[in-house]
Amino acid sequence: MRGVVMHAPGDIRVEKREDPRIQLPTDAIIRLSASCICGSDLWPYRGVEAVKGPSPMGHEYVGVVQEVGSEVKNIKPGQFVIGSFFASDNTCVICRAGYQSSCIHRELVGGLGAQAEYLRVPLADGTLVTTPDTPSDDLIPSFLAASDVLGTGWFGAVAAEVGPGKTVAVVGDGAVGLLAVLAAKQLGAERIIAMSRHEPRQKLAAHYGATHIVTERGDEGVARIKELTDGLGAHSVIEAVGTQESMMQSIRSTRPGGHVGYVGVAHDVRLPGEELFFSHVHLHGGPAPVRRFLPELIALIWNRQIDPGKVFDLTLPLDQAAEGYQAMDERRAIKVLLNP
Repeated sequence: MRGVVMHAPGDIRVEKREDPRIQLPTDAIIRLSASCICGSDLWPYRGVEAVKGPSPMGHEYVGVVQEVGSEVKNIKPGQFVIGSFFASDNTCVICRAGYQSSCIHRELVGGLGAQAEYLRVPLADGTLVTTPDTPSDDLIPSFLAASDVLGTGWFGAVAAEVGPGKTVAVVGDGAVGLLAVLAAKQLGAERIIAMSRHEPRQKLAAHYGATHIVTERGDEGVARIKELTDGLGAHSVIEAVGTQESMMQSIRSTRPGGHVGYVGVAHDVRLPGEELFFSHVHLHGGPAPVRRFLPELIALIWNRQIDPGKVFDLTLPLDQAAEGYQAMDERRAIKVLLNP
């Protein structure tokens, strides 16, 4: 099969890879209907994370089950399925508490390479969720978004305790940030402030429910949030970037007693203890337990109540994956969908 491999920062190639096969009786093999490039894939692409030799890329996926192992009971060949970036058994005590991305048997799907034609999914019964039937082609981008960025934005909103009557600020205008706006709207937020300097992203944020756009960053961005909230700060802030600046901007934009949901993959973030101590701000986040939310998100998409697939503003064939990485790196695209 063909699959995307990163050899070094900036060096993306589509190569012939060995077809995946059942290795454990709990595995499934799926034929991918679509995959995509994630903002987190840009960290190694830019050299921020080390690339340790040729690395298969991709951790977001939807497709049709081709084969299952002998112990797989609930997933069957021919079903259309969505999974998340961590495989989980969905039965351990951590999974039952709703944190499948910390399952005691978790396995990172990213190392298996979902930017390809086929994918082996471990712990298939716990990881994969089926759609009611085979979806129409126009729904596939939205189901693909549910595999990571929608579920991650949704977790950011849940972790930030978003709810009716609250003012929410979203730091980050990538796919996760934009879909956090969508999540905040669905969860009943009264005001949603999207922090963005890019007009196409501002428009999509407004489409998803943003009531205010703030273009300032850092201390100026904090001051603008305070100005919009009677000097108090937002009830809920969703951090969807993962840098020192974005984390501190999020904490400082939150009112005492408020909540920050942080879902940006953290890079060199250091929290000043004394400032945090006196802020009275709650912090919760980490790798999103996407599996927790998939049944609800699938139903919303299937019934066409939400359209998260709009974050894909560039679609390319798998063979042009290198162009997709470059487009996202240069912010010419929010998120790139790859067709096998």
